[in-house]
Amino acid sequence: MKVLAAMSGGVDSAVAAARAVAAGWDVTGVHLALSRQPATLRTGSRGCCSREDAHDARRTADILGIPFYVWDFAERFQADVIDNFIEEYQAGRTPNPCLRCNEQIKFSALLDRALALGFDAVVTGHHARLADGWLSRSVDAAKDQSYVLAVLTREQLAHAVFPLGDSTKDEVRAEAARLGLAVATKPDSHDICFIADGDTQGFLASRLGERPGDIVDTDGAVLGAHAGTHQFTVGQRKGLNLSTPSPTGEPRYVLSIQPKSNTVVVGSAADLEVTEVRGERPLWIADVPTAAFDCQVQLRAHGMVSAARVHLEADGVRAELRQSQRGVAAGQALVMYDGDRVLGSATIAGADNGPRADRPFQHSAVNAG
Repeated sequence: MKVLAAMSGGVDSAVAAARAVAAGWDVTGVHLALSRQPATLRTGSRGCCSREDAHDARRTADILGIPFYVWDFAERFQADVIDNFIEEYQAGRTPNPCLRCNEQIKFSALLDRALALGFDAVVTGHHARLADGWLSRSVDAAKDQSYVLAVLTREQLAHAVFPLGDSTKDEVRAEAARLGLAVATKPDSHDICFIADGDTQGFLASRLGERPGDIVDTDGAVLGAHAGTHQFTVGQRKGLNLSTPSPTGEPRYVLSIQPKSNTVVVGSAADLEVTEVRGERPLWIADVPTAAFDCQVQLRAHGMVSAARVHLEADGVRAELRQSQRGVAAGQALVMYDGDRVLGSATIAGADNGPRADRPFQHSAVNAG
């Protein structure tokens, strides 16, 4: 099999490429240049796509004895990931740029070019399992990335290889050390790769400027002021700077962001709990369901998993959660699982206090199918 190994310069992609070589495949390594100014995109373990990362990827390819190239996807990454990230915050949503990068860059732009050049598949260092067309969680729950891969289509998954899904991160690092790869001890990148200093609010403010507005409670009473709705996300507690304390002394949290009126609505922790989540633009890895079904849903990249009953609706899906969740934000993904297997995903459009999650479901539609 002829495969293209996407090599970020980190330990995961290095070992994934090494395993592809060990499998006897015809492997070519490629590093994606995603930044217009690569020298600015790494601060310690934050960020990625720097010249350092490109050099680390090349050194790994040299040790593995495979051809290596650098492909410039900076313009595509700017338009499809960075600009989209800014636009989503401006619209009051909370995007996941890693998910967007997988969808638009690694398994669209990169995969399309790979197939056009005659490669059979793209190999990446994602921690997820893929077998018989099914995407499943990694055996390393702490590193599982199936959530950010759940936006891929069946056709894309048919041309993807994830060699690390059956290994823990410790096992991956130990293997890299045995192979003599310098990246064996390289720190994992975290946070948002194109915001190397980790200051998301500063990044957004520099691009969107200030647009002062009110912070209000659920009755519409003004409690404070903000410099722009892009500074907030649902569930946020810190940095609200409210002038009026809560009557009960309890902390307040962001409940919703309303860019049209330029207001941020805050309330109690109890107000933040939701038991019903609406998703739009569903994408199915399993067969498209024809009736409501039970599953587990994950609502953020880390944690927030709940048993749920999912209903099919004309404009998407509606998940009734068995356990209430806090901090459910529009723009994130609602990923549906059957055990470890991914059934499909949808983009969260909103959330409500629907039927109580600790009560038996009574609505007749719930029992359909």
